[in-house]
This record gives sequence, structure tokens and C-alpha cells, in this order.
Amino acid sequence: MNANSSRGALLAGLACLLVGGSFTANSLLGDYPYAGGQFLRYGVACLLLLLWLGRGSTAALRDLSRLQWGRLALLAAVGMVGFNMAILAAERTAEPAVPGVFVGCAPVAVAILVPLSARRRPQRAVLYGALLVAAGAFVVQGWGRADGPGLLFSAAALAGEVGFAVLAVPVLRPLGPRLLAATVCGVAAVESAALGLLADGGDFVRMPDRTEGAALLWQAAIVTVIGFVLWYTGLQRIGAERATLFSGLIPVAAACTAPLVGTGSYGAPQAFGSALVGAGVALGSGVFARRSPAVTGTGRPAGGASVESVRAEQ
Repeated sequence: MNANSSRGALLAGLACLLVGGSFTANSLLGDYPYAGGQFLRYGVACLLLLLWLGRGSTAALRDLSRLQWGRLALLAAVGMVGFNMAILAAERTAEPAVPGVFVGCAPVAVAILVPLSARRRPQRAVLYGALLVAAGAFVVQGWGRADGPGLLFSAAALAGEVGFAVLAVPVLRPLGPRLLAATVCGVAAVESAALGLLADGGDFVRMPDRTEGAALLWQAAIVTVIGFVLWYTGLQRIGAERATLFSGLIPVAAACTAPLVGTGSYGAPQAFGSALVGAGVALGSGVFARRSPAVTGTGRPAGGASVESVRAEQ
């Protein structure tokens, strides 16, 4: 693994650790309107990202085609708003571990679907690493009770997690990590507001109390602004297949932070599952490889695996 890939892996890993910590913050928002919380989270994140970008940094948006705008809308609807809605709906009739186990299978799905869409075979190391990550996520969370709707919405959450990675790839190149994050957050805020107005009318958003406000601010400023930029930068450097391996760190981070607010414990099963996740990430991301594959002039390594274009951070 070369220096660029190592940095990409580090950024993707940090992003997923932040997202995992956000699951603990979610437990503090149980009484806050769902759509309103999503609207505030993504709206505040969009404003912060635009301030970070500065003037004139949104010019690339004018060059996007209708197809690319449609992809951005789908990315926000499926990978952000839809994903969170599916998790919420699944947990109404299933124990939280059930959607967590489904989402833990995202690395396997991406390791298979991305190569097939590019008409090439899945990379063995990535696939084997993804299987280890999924197994580790299962051990960390265990399995819980679920009915048919709970399983269905858990599968929808898995589709959202896969879509969050795969749908971003074609629009990451023209926009870069920060502008892409700002754009999808803005789109997700609009979609959340529309959903809230349809479901609850003008009552879809209210003033949060101190605890809710702190949780929403953490999600907006840390998990979304910093986490999304780290994730998209890592995705840009190491590709969707390897970056999604690090989503196995999400249940690990959630398990580690849950005891801090009294919503869970960390014991031997969580430690063993965390070790499996770590081994899978190391195997699939190339940490165990003696050297990185040689990259050809087409931007693809000699083994035929796609590599996302590497460019300076926006």
C-alpha cells in the first residue's frame, strides 16, 4: 500500500468511526421529530461546508448535467434520508442489532456489485476481507428479534449504505469531496423538509432542548461536515470497494461509545468482533500486501481493479 492509499484508508476509517459514534448521539434524539432532525442536521452542515468552501467554489455545479443532478438527488434520498428512515422504521419492530447486522454486510455487497458493474471479477482479497468485516460486525452486535417488516426495512438500510458509496463515485470526480458533501447535504435538507411537511405539516421541526441541540450539533458539525469530507476524500483515493470495508468500524465505534451514555456494554464478544473487523479491513485494504500494484497509464492497476482518480483535495 503506497502513501496515497494509506492516507485514503486512514481518512475512510476516521470517517466511519465518527459515524459509529453518531449512533450514540441518535439515542439522545428519540423524542425529536425525525424529519425535522434530519433537516436541521443537513441544513446546518450545508451552511458550514459552504463557509468552508468560500466564494466562487460552487462554480462546478453549473457544469453538472441533469443526469448528474439526478444522481445527487438519488444519493441524498437513498444514502442519507432513506437510510436513516429505514433504520428508524426497522427499529420499531426489530431489535437494533438486526439492521446493524444488515448494514454490516455492505462491504460484501459493494465488493461484488462494483466489479460486476465494471465488467470485471471481484478482487479476492477485498471480497475475503469484506466477509471478515461482515462476520465481525455480526459478532459485535449479535442478533436480535425481528419480524417481516423489520427485516425488510433492515434490507432497505443495507441498500442505502451501499448506495451512499456507489452513487457518489461518478459525481466525486467533477465536484471533489467538500463541494460534493455540501451539495448532497443541501439536497438532503430539502428532501427532509418536504418529507416532514407531508407527514407532520408545520410541526415537523421544533426548538431542540439542550441535550437534543448538542446531539444535533455533533451530528451536523462533526459527523456530517468532517465525516463526509473525510469519507469522500478516502473514497476518492482508494475506491468504493476498499473504502466501504471501513464501514465495519461503525458498529465497533457504536459499541465502544454506547457505555458512555449507558445504552450498552463492551465485553469479550465485542472485542473479538472488533478484532475480526480489523483483520478484514487490513486484508481487504492491502495492508498485508508487500507492495501496491503497478498502475497503468489508464488509471487501472495491473490486476484490472479500478482505481479512483487521485486529485488534490478541494
